[in-house]
Amino acid sequence: MNGPTQAVWTGWIMFGLVSLPVQLFPATRRHGVDLHEVHAADGARIRHRCVCQAEHREVESREIAKGYETPDGRTVVLREEDLEALPLPSKHVIDVIGFVPVDGLDPLLFSRGYYAAPHGQVGQRPYALLVAALARAERAAVAKVTLRTRERLAALWPRRDTLVVQTLLWPEEVREPGSLGSTTAVTGQELELASLLMAQLPAVDLAALHDEYATALEQLVAAKESGGQLVPPAEPETEVDLMAALEESLRKATGHHTPD
Repeated sequence: MNGPTQAVWTGWIMFGLVSLPVQLFPATRRHGVDLHEVHAADGARIRHRCVCQAEHREVESREIAKGYETPDGRTVVLREEDLEALPLPSKHVIDVIGFVPVDGLDPLLFSRGYYAAPHGQVGQRPYALLVAALARAERAAVAKVTLRTRERLAALWPRRDTLVVQTLLWPEEVREPGSLGSTTAVTGQELELASLLMAQLPAVDLAALHDEYATALEQLVAAKESGGQLVPPAEPETEVDLMAALEESLRKATGHHTPD
């Protein structure tokens, strides 16, 4: 797979008094099948139009701006040049605030990943130093960065000798689970069998896994065109006897009887 080629952000990483010029490139890409909105009766494409509520007419994209509603109900119109003037230091500088253990980051906070590349020859040595220092310490740097006029927290850590800038949600954007979990206690025997089962199941090679949605969608389309019908996968049955389910799962995983 070819690497990303178009930078989405150019600026500096500040690490103490060391300034490191970098460019950010998307580390992920959208994968999937695009479905169009159509009229169910005849399959014709549906078009969405932008209509001004005051003038009752369609407006072009160049006429559209952002609006901020004040507490007293007034709307302040903000154009792109206004948003570009936001007084945020993180617009051009990723200023390292501190460090946390890499395994101490809550995955729920992860938003989007970017690769940071040194910009110009002057950035090569401090870039290599930051990557090596983070790898040795097994820590991630925490910083702020503004992308597309939105300030985000970010975590920086090395991946395959390349610096990853992972944008994070703000802690207040993550809901607490409350009482959604189970309050039922498990027995020591159940826990022991579950642990044995986990130890017997094979390790997962994530690189070998693929999205099967496109294939399933092609099968659905073919069935629709031929007048056929696909049978949806059966839902799993609720297992009443947890111990019996664990023992049977372990027998299948190991290929022999479980000890009494």
